[in-house]
Amino acid sequence: MLDQAKMVMQMRKLQKQLAKQIIEVSAGDGAVVVQITGEQKIKKVIIDPEQVDLDDISQLETWIETAAKEAIAKSQQVAAEKMRPMMGSLGKLGL
Repeated sequence: MLDQAKMVMQMRKLQKQLAKQIIEVSAGDGAVVVQITGEQKIKKVIIDPEQVDLDDISQLETWIETAAKEAIAKSQQVAAEKMRPMMGSLGKLGL
């Protein structure tokens, strides 16, 4: 029971760390920047108007999509790396 409570406390601490961690990804040579937390919540999308051709909005859409997908993948990787040390403990709890 004590191990389980300890594990819950560690998970809450990890969630707080992930919420504070910001991952930044760019696409289109910096035309689009997406900032996302380790909890996969988008914090900010930055678009450089100097690099955007308003006559080619589909390119901008592609850059946003690319940056968002990459940001999500990186945030998943960060979360997995932070959780890796705890995974061995889950087996001890019968999970």
